[in-house]
Amino acid sequence: MTSTVKHVLIGAVGALLLLLLVGLAVILSGGYDVAATERHTSLGAWALDTNFRNSIQGHAEDVTAPELTPAMVSAGAPEYKAMCAHCHGGVGESRAEWAEGMRPKPPALAAAAREWSAAEIFWLVKHGAKMTGMPAFGPTHEDRKIWHIAAFVKAMPEMTRDQYAGYRAEHGEDAHSHAGDGGASAPEH
Repeated sequence: MTSTVKHVLIGAVGALLLLLLVGLAVILSGGYDVAATERHTSLGAWALDTNFRNSIQGHAEDVTAPELTPAMVSAGAPEYKAMCAHCHGGVGESRAEWAEGMRPKPPALAAAAREWSAAEIFWLVKHGAKMTGMPAFGPTHEDRKIWHIAAFVKAMPEMTRDQYAGYRAEHGEDAHSHAGDGGASAPEH
């Protein structure tokens, strides 16, 4: 190995060690602002978002999605409206006011669901996501119910506001009054 190559390697290792020490100093000092009222730095947002997407995509590769049926979409509506809509909103409905203060802000799934496969949504609902406020529903819900939620989420981007509102809310109650509709549980698709 030549002297020049040794110097370059020593310089590269030294620079890497310096970066690690600076990173460790920031971590140990609490120098990175974790306040939800402040945005992440561009680099921090990129690192977190890229890791988030790649982690979910990688873990969901082993998940085989069933055919998502209208019955599954209907069955997922009560669970979504009871557990998810307050953070993610619905079709034509905003998330709860308190969820606006979350960082990262939960995605509005009525549009964002287009970006995710059913398997990825299932995996995320089942396992949650650290440091996002997204809980893991796997410990408290059967896979069948989680697939229902995933089916409902995947269907949301194609729903109209009236279709979304027509799905029953939690515990089988109508999302809004349907006087004279015979108690239909879901709109036709």
